[in-house]
Amino acid sequence: MTGTLNASLAIDGADTDPAAWMRRREARTRLALVGMAALLAASVLLSVGIGALAIPPLDALSVLSARIGLGALTDHTPVQETVLWSLRLPRALLGILVGAALAVAGAAMQGLFRNPLADPGLIGVSTGAALAAAVVIVVGGALPFGLGMVGRDLLLPLAAFGGGLAVTALVYRIASHDGRTEVATMLLAGIALNAVAGAAIGVLVFISDDQALRDLNFWLLGSLGGVTWDRLLWAAPLMLGPALLALVLARPLNALLFGETEALHLGVDVERTKRLVVVLSSLAVGASVALTGVIGFVGLVVPHLVRLTIGPDHRVLLPASLMLGASLLLLADLLARTLVLPAELPIGILTSCVGGPFFLWLLLRRRGLGLW
Repeated sequence: MTGTLNASLAIDGADTDPAAWMRRREARTRLALVGMAALLAASVLLSVGIGALAIPPLDALSVLSARIGLGALTDHTPVQETVLWSLRLPRALLGILVGAALAVAGAAMQGLFRNPLADPGLIGVSTGAALAAAVVIVVGGALPFGLGMVGRDLLLPLAAFGGGLAVTALVYRIASHDGRTEVATMLLAGIALNAVAGAAIGVLVFISDDQALRDLNFWLLGSLGGVTWDRLLWAAPLMLGPALLALVLARPLNALLFGETEALHLGVDVERTKRLVVVLSSLAVGASVALTGVIGFVGLVVPHLVRLTIGPDHRVLLPASLMLGASLLLLADLLARTLVLPAELPIGILTSCVGGPFFLWLLLRRRGLGLW
């Protein structure tokens, strides 16, 4: 056993002293976590400061200080205060919440499936939410039971959230048998229901008018625009709560990396862990999609970037993914609203432009390493 460990350390470029290797690894992990926290802080300042109206960091801090009753730090203008407090700060907080929720859900799903190619969308939550929202956008006025009279700003996120949870519950029900949940069956059921929901969305696109088609296309590609403090406050617990609770699952997810049988021998309640991962991921992703539309690849790319930097230990992988996911989505949103001023790009286009090539690189890397 010692020979095997020493050989692996030598392959990794480390010396044959396991204790020294562990100390260097812990130091690198701490440095990476500090760097990700600094990146998140910088991303927030850039997000609230850059735009058609520039707000320097000191002025942004002055607005926040004045709003919480500590007094202004600079002579910032009322226009700066209005833009930052009413527009940019809610948008930045939404970006933090959505990026953190998607990234943590992706890391947890990859741990559950024991597959680095897994993504929260595999269990159907994103497509289910998209289908429900598409129904509201295209045929909302003809909905029964007076639902069409409800304001679309309220009905759209509620429908998206409910649709995501409904599809996830169906996937989980199909994969459960005799008190056990087959992860492979869950994956296959998710793929099948994603295909069905995608076909239904295609039908709605086909029958939609020009206005509905524009709204539908923009919503399906994702955007952080239009958020208000009221919408943010009711949705924040549904995103932040599951993301933080998922951190508690770090040790069970570490045990699952060795397989379900080995995890049982280590004292892990495997079925309970599966249920918690699916429920928490569904809540986090469903609430995110309900407010922003479908934003792809964050749950796939971010955990991989973290894993390449600090390794697969979920005790650090999950919190690091939370910070990096928030940072990357803030930076993507910054580009989305500044690249083509005065227009705004759907943020899903930017995340797909990054995530697609990364996914292909990952496939080629796995093939090159002989993992297939």
